[in-house]
Order: sequence, then C-alpha cells, then structure tokens
Amino acid sequence: MPTAYSKCYDPTGARYGIPTYPWRYAPDGLATRRQLRAKGLRPGGQPVCAQLMIRHRGRKSGASVAYLYRIDLAKPVRPMTSRKWGALALAMLARRTCPLCGVIYSYCLPTSLGCCVLCAHPNPSSAVPASDQGGQP
Repeated sequence: MPTAYSKCYDPTGARYGIPTYPWRYAPDGLATRRQLRAKGLRPGGQPVCAQLMIRHRGRKSGASVAYLYRIDLAKPVRPMTSRKWGALALAMLARRTCPLCGVIYSYCLPTSLGCCVLCAHPNPSSAVPASDQGGQP
C-alpha cells in the first residue's frame, strides 16, 4: 500500500476511534448509505461500524470521510405510502409555482430568485419611454 494511504489505514481504530480504511479498500460486507440504497436497503438504526477516508487538500479537516454500515444488519427500505406520495406531489407543486404571478411551470423555480424569471427580471424595454431609446423623434 502506498504511503499516501498509510495515514488513512487504521483497521484497529486506534487512531480515529473506529476502523478506518483508504478509499476503495473497504472489506467485504460493509457499504455506504448510497451503496445500501442502491441495493434497496437502509442502515436501520445500526451504528457506524467503520469509515472510508481520502486525503483532500481543499477541505479544512484535510480529509473526506464516508461512513460504512454492515450489510447483514441492514433492513429493507420502507415502501412509500399513498399519503407520502401525496405530500411529495404537493411539495413539488409548491416548488414549481411562482408566488408572485401564480403560474405553474414544468420545472422547479430557482431558489436564488424566489420567483419565476419573468417576475424577477421584467421586460426592460417596456419600462423605458420610446423618446429615450435613442431613435429619431
């Protein structure tokens, strides 16, 4: 194993408190939350049993961490009920509706504007009088 990985390799947990492995060197039987979700599983309340670590110069801590869970203790994902589907549909409808003009769009409105683009940036040509546009009188 290269020396760059040696700072991230702690299978006993003496340095970081829990077993730590370099990125892509996790033992079999452990998975991240995303890997569990791809298999149709969830952690199910079990504690974190290990972590993956990769050195990252841009982060304040100097490393990126991903927590690992045991696959054999994972539980199946709970199915969505009709009430949850309805609540999700209403939330998405609220994200697509402009609060100023009330128009429903087929995409989620940008949160940086707080409204649709047409309300945030009204047509500038309608606000300028025709005599100030530089044309001939």
